[in-house]
Amino acid sequence: MKGMSRENPLLLKSLNHISILCRSVEKSLDFYQNVLGFTPIKRPNSFDFDGAWLFGYGIGIHLLQSEDCDSMPKIRQINPKDNHISFQCESMGAVEKKLKEMEIEYLKSRVEEGGIYVDQLFFHDPNGSMIEICNCDNLPVVPLSVDTVRSCYRISCSVQQQKKQHASQAV
Repeated sequence: MKGMSRENPLLLKSLNHISILCRSVEKSLDFYQNVLGFTPIKRPNSFDFDGAWLFGYGIGIHLLQSEDCDSMPKIRQINPKDNHISFQCESMGAVEKKLKEMEIEYLKSRVEEGGIYVDQLFFHDPNGSMIEICNCDNLPVVPLSVDTVRSCYRISCSVQQQKKQHASQAV
C-alpha cells in the first residue's frame, strides 16, 4: 500500500450514513423523527425498494425495508455490549425524563475513568437496533499511538512550561 498515509490511508473525511434494515420503514421513520429528532430528506427516485433517508447531527440514516421480516433477528434484551449507535446529548436528565414519558424501555449505565463519569442510556429502535445516548464527551480522547502520545506529551510539557513562566512573571 505504497503512497497511502498511515494516519488516513483511504483519505476519509467523515461518517456519511448508517443503514438500518427495518421490519417497518413507517414505524422506524416515526421513531427516528419523533424520538431522535432526525429530518427526512429526499431519496433518489431510481431505487426500486422501499426505504427512507433521514439526516441530523451531521450524519445520515438510511432506512431499508426488509424483504423478509421473519428472517430478521429477534429483538433481544437490551445489552450495552451489543452493536449500537451512540449520540451525545446536552442533558442526560432530560433524555431520561423524555424516555419515561414516551414509555420507552431503557437500561441505565455509568462508566468511571480516573474520576470522570460517563452516563449512558441504552434502548432499542422498532427493529431492535440499539441506541445509546450519553455524555461521552466528558471522557477525553487519548490516542494510543506512541508517536501521537509523544507529541501530546510534548504539547502538555510546553503548556506546563508556559504556565510556570506566566506564574513566575506574575510574582
